[in-house]
Amino acid sequence: MLKLERRPAPSRLWTAATPVLAVIATMIAGGLLFAALGKDPVEAIRTIFWDPLFGEFASYSRPQLLVKAGPLILIAIGLSLGFKAQVWNIGAEGQYMMGALFGAATGLAFYPTDSVLLFPAMVVMGAFGGFLWAMIPAVLKLRFGTSEILVSLMLVYVAQHIMSAASFGMLKNPEGMGFPGSRNFQHYPAAFNGELIAGTGMHWGGVAALGAVVAAYVLLSRHILGFHIRVAGEAPRAARFAGVSPALLTSVCLGTSGALAGLAGLFEVTGPAGQITTDFASGYGFTAIIVAFLGRLHPVGILLAGLLMALTYIGGELAQLTLNLPSAAVQAFQGMLLFFLLAFDVLANFRIRLAGRARA
Repeated sequence: MLKLERRPAPSRLWTAATPVLAVIATMIAGGLLFAALGKDPVEAIRTIFWDPLFGEFASYSRPQLLVKAGPLILIAIGLSLGFKAQVWNIGAEGQYMMGALFGAATGLAFYPTDSVLLFPAMVVMGAFGGFLWAMIPAVLKLRFGTSEILVSLMLVYVAQHIMSAASFGMLKNPEGMGFPGSRNFQHYPAAFNGELIAGTGMHWGGVAALGAVVAAYVLLSRHILGFHIRVAGEAPRAARFAGVSPALLTSVCLGTSGALAGLAGLFEVTGPAGQITTDFASGYGFTAIIVAFLGRLHPVGILLAGLLMALTYIGGELAQLTLNLPSAAVQAFQGMLLFFLLAFDVLANFRIRLAGRARA
């Protein structure tokens, strides 16, 4: 009989190897899934991971890599700070929507201005919207001891209803012939988040994501706050003796992750999405959880994991078009990545032993 025996300290080898093994296992299990659906597994895996970069439509799909990866990296960086400190924000999707809503409302309130100050003001309000939504679970946790996991998750559904109400009401395009949805920001130059370099997919959201990676790395490796975050997650008792304030840390981690998620929503609504709609929610807030853990909660790892997850998004869409793969199969394939990551992660903290040998 096999038995799990806790290691004295997490294995560095397994910690480093887990993401690679998770990707390989996902490819194998995904291939079996695609074969069960009657598709060629090798062709399906190639379509998802190779064709977006080097295939027939690569000239279109390569720029989309940065478009998709930007919000994932931005949100995952914020989540990783909280996760390191054992502060579990699961509602980044709601903060993403509220950031988009606050930022878009600011821009539409001044329509059709051409002021250069408009877009920076929208960025600030987008971050504030996400921050405000994240502080609700923070305040409830600190005041009443509620679970930030449940509260932040439930607020996602509240945000969805607010987004829908805004699409039909307050932000509805008066020239939209009765259809729900706001004005399209692509027709509003002062508020549009277009490509900075044509043909690359790089817009201000991508710049913000790269900036967040650098800032998080410096914070965690060079700043006292980063030390407090790491100590609170790895040794809570030591953190208390070191004078770390749990209330302050909870507020900082939830507020920062909410603000970054709100920024991601703002850059998305003023760029690729183009407008507030009833189906603006894209799942980025939930997928970013996978990105954060796949990147081992390290800023550079998150950057690489975000690019990989963006590749599966683009490749999955391509597989649906060229191979007629159902969207549910592609989503299951992406979900397998987190499943195998958590499964292999057990080996970083436990050894597999034979029960009989352990007794001897």
